[in-house]
Amino acid sequence: MKLLTIVGARPQFIKLAPLCKELSENRHVTHIIVHTGQHFDDNMSAVFFNGLNIPEPDINLNIYGLSHGAMTGRMIERLEEVLKEQRPDKVLLFGDTNSTLAGAIAASKLKIPITHIEAGMRSFDMHMPEEINRIVTDRLSSHLYCSSDAAIENLKKEGFEYFNCEIKKVGDIMYDAAILFGNNVSKRNEEYILVTLHRAENIYDRQNLENIVAAINILSEQYKIILPLHPATAKMIQEFGLKLNCKTINPVGYQEMLGLVKHASLVITDSGGLQKEAYYFDRYCLTMRNNTEWVELVNAGYNILTGADSNLIVAKAKEYFNKPLDHKIAFYGEGNAADLICKHLLA
Repeated sequence: MKLLTIVGARPQFIKLAPLCKELSENRHVTHIIVHTGQHFDDNMSAVFFNGLNIPEPDINLNIYGLSHGAMTGRMIERLEEVLKEQRPDKVLLFGDTNSTLAGAIAASKLKIPITHIEAGMRSFDMHMPEEINRIVTDRLSSHLYCSSDAAIENLKKEGFEYFNCEIKKVGDIMYDAAILFGNNVSKRNEEYILVTLHRAENIYDRQNLENIVAAINILSEQYKIILPLHPATAKMIQEFGLKLNCKTINPVGYQEMLGLVKHASLVITDSGGLQKEAYYFDRYCLTMRNNTEWVELVNAGYNILTGADSNLIVAKAKEYFNKPLDHKIAFYGEGNAADLICKHLLA
């Protein structure tokens, strides 16, 4: 069987690691990795291939730095060429990026079966480009592998039981990766709040960014803050004339970030992946968004939505700093999602 996986963004590289590990043990599979180039610089892309034992991509399209429409259109055009040349039996897609959407459109037009890993996730916010990407990709996919019961319920409510597709709960492949790499991280002998900030609705909206920076500055007076600063965030802080009073560090690799999450006293983020990683390592998370795909974490009280409200961020940080996360519910399987996906795909 010939499988072709399309990746383009940092979280997809992480999810690829446990899948590659499982596929490498099967001699009857040819696995082609296509990197769209969506995240292209060494700090934000190559570091994942180097640090996670992922094979170098077989094909790199080097498409980056364009608007959503231009980037997606260019990817569809180039991916169509690749798919015609490679003629895979199935195309594997992760999550909800522009690369995911482009892969789904290109493969569906060529009638190549699509496997969507992390299917069924919904934020219910159609203003988010990711929400559009994941809905369209789900609708075009033949195999829908879901991380949680909530994802399956979302698909059922949208009528997917009546579509020509197969829905299966396998657990979260990000949990596989956290187990695979989380035991090798070094411990830090200090108490700190880990903060990450990069989403467009926060960094390109002046009021939102001002509010978040103000909250970080207030918290830095009482707590140690560790903030790996995204290049786009740094640029907008400078353009808006804002000043961070806490010390920042350069973006870090996946394993180093796992270590920062694992030993933090609290996580504050607007990232999707970090919300779950905080949960994996029994840490409370404040999410600087008005909604999240991981609604089960919010409903259980493990994840607190603050938006860009500086007063709420500060108040909740003081409430949850160093607070033990008790009565943990297992939402995302047992850390064997990649194994279940491969067994099902290759059956």
